[in-house]
Amino acid sequence: MKSSPGPRILTVVATVTMILAGLGFVASLPLNAFVFDEYDAYGEVPIPGTGRVELPAGEVTVSFHTVLVGGSGSGLPVPPLKYRMTGPDGADVQLAEDYGSTTTVNNDARVRIGYLHLAEAGTYDVELDGNVSAYLDPSLAFGHGSAFGWLPWALAAVFGFAVVDLIIARVWAARTRRATADPWQPPVADATPPTIRAVPTYPTSEDAIRVQTLESLARLRDSGALTQDEYDAEKKRVLDGR
Repeated sequence: MKSSPGPRILTVVATVTMILAGLGFVASLPLNAFVFDEYDAYGEVPIPGTGRVELPAGEVTVSFHTVLVGGSGSGLPVPPLKYRMTGPDGADVQLAEDYGSTTTVNNDARVRIGYLHLAEAGTYDVELDGNVSAYLDPSLAFGHGSAFGWLPWALAAVFGFAVVDLIIARVWAARTRRATADPWQPPVADATPPTIRAVPTYPTSEDAIRVQTLESLARLRDSGALTQDEYDAEKKRVLDGR
């Protein structure tokens, strides 16, 4: 029986998909962090200083941005900052603090410090101050995360589906091998009829005695102890059962 090519094809497809999804997942993480992340999409305001930024309605990411001198092995420490933001209607805007991890590219470092949740788009006035003498060109950047933030999750889901497909392919292949190695065959009827042995017949005890007696009479006649007439008379008596 020829094995089905289905398990082999599914195994190849699942393996290739797992490799591509894994590589894509690993590549998408740094790309989202360093390339696609638009942390300063809406502008920056120096610290200390004042500035105006055009912000959209919705969620805006706020990051502390500076240039590192000599690098930082434990992340970028954010100094105490004083900031005041007012919206188009003159109302104060509150920053929801939510610190993230440090991202560094060629000594250019940034770390998320929180989010703004804005009810309307417009021009926002920003006033900043803080003890930033140890930092080079510090500023607050206003922007948003990567537009491809969903990509790592999508690739992880594809990888998971590929793993399931690979398991199905292996189970399918194992069942196919078992069916090929031990196919069921219906019993074949034997065309040759069985040999029936003839059962030998044996004389009964009376017949055996008769035969023995006749043999003895024949020997007596042959030896001359009985005449032919006497032999015939005795033979008739034996045969008649008397």
